Amino acid sequence: MPQTGRVSGQGRASIKAQFATSSREKLPTAIQHLVVQWYKGNPEDMQSLRNIGGSPYEAAPRGDSFRKLRDGSGSGSGGLTTVKFVLSCLIDAGTFLVLLVPILVKYVVGLFVGPPKKDIRGQLALVTGGSNGLGREICFQLARNGCHVAVVDLDAVNGEKTVQDLHQQHGVKAKFYKADISSYESVQELRKSVESSLGQVDILVNNAGVLPLMSVREGTPEDLKKVLEINLLSHFWTIRTFIDGMVSRRKGHIVAVASAAAYLPLGRLCAYVASKYGVRGLMEAFNDELYCDGLQNEVFTTTVYPYFINTRKDLIDALDKANVLGRVPVYSAKTMARAIVGGMLRNRQNIYVPKAMKPVLIQYENIPNEIKRLARRIMLRTEIPKLMN
Repeated sequence: MPQTGRVSGQGRASIKAQFATSSREKLPTAIQHLVVQWYKGNPEDMQSLRNIGGSPYEAAPRGDSFRKLRDGSGSGSGGLTTVKFVLSCLIDAGTFLVLLVPILVKYVVGLFVGPPKKDIRGQLALVTGGSNGLGREICFQLARNGCHVAVVDLDAVNGEKTVQDLHQQHGVKAKFYKADISSYESVQELRKSVESSLGQVDILVNNAGVLPLMSVREGTPEDLKKVLEINLLSHFWTIRTFIDGMVSRRKGHIVAVASAAAYLPLGRLCAYVASKYGVRGLMEAFNDELYCDGLQNEVFTTTVYPYFINTRKDLIDALDKANVLGRVPVYSAKTMARAIVGGMLRNRQNIYVPKAMKPVLIQYENIPNEIKRLARRIMLRTEIPKLMN
């Protein structure tokens, strides 16, 4: 975003023109289009990120400036302006209610009739963290549906074994690529290698991640940086790298494996929780960005919020030692992968496993902290600090 308050004369004219037509356009849409047009027409504004503090601060308009920008003139009585504003709001509300009807009908029908599965035979999927655990099972579920697979990981031994098993069991094209997806340069080289050997990526599955039991005060700054690079920044790097091809072909799907922790801010997991909240925010905003670009029916996004997965022995042993197993749902990687690919084939934007967790997670953020901690203590029969220790 541009530096706060740094608005050029051309920018002010653009804002004024946009708000002058706000009675004919929905205001949020007008604002979104304004931001896109502003940056496309004024790329120098992005330079402020590289020159923070280098430009003098200029305060935004105050007082009645917003009203003047909105009606395009700044003239006329205050009463007339208020009437125009109220009428504009009423028209917008009426338009909203009319256009809401088909959307509600669509969602009600969707409660009884699920969307059809799309055909991904012959397409190419790239799966990060594909050598082991959930990533490996996602590769097999994709191959079972006729999809070719690029397996990306740092574990070359199990990565090559995954590729061999994909060939033998499903007969699809598959190849292993050793790459550090926390590095933007490495991801750029990965794209060149994949496109030269298998072709362009149609489905991107960002599955790679780490789960450190690390508080804010634990580990080194480099440890914290690494968690965010692997769990969050890698999503930016892969999306930036592969999205252009999807847009040019007007076909693609991006899947991000987040976590239930994207709704559950647990102490002793600060770095991990922050990274998963970041993935959630990135995918929701990027989905809206695709809509703004008119690509919502061609390039899809899916974000997955799984609960515990029976993959890492150290995590399962810790849960067992704390007498938590049996009190929280723990799923096999195969079951989780089946739910993920099944939801992706139906272009679901969000996938919660188990499904019953969806209303719990969505409402959890609105519950007072005292109630959250009480419920957590009763369910887990232990305090989080004790569990982490």
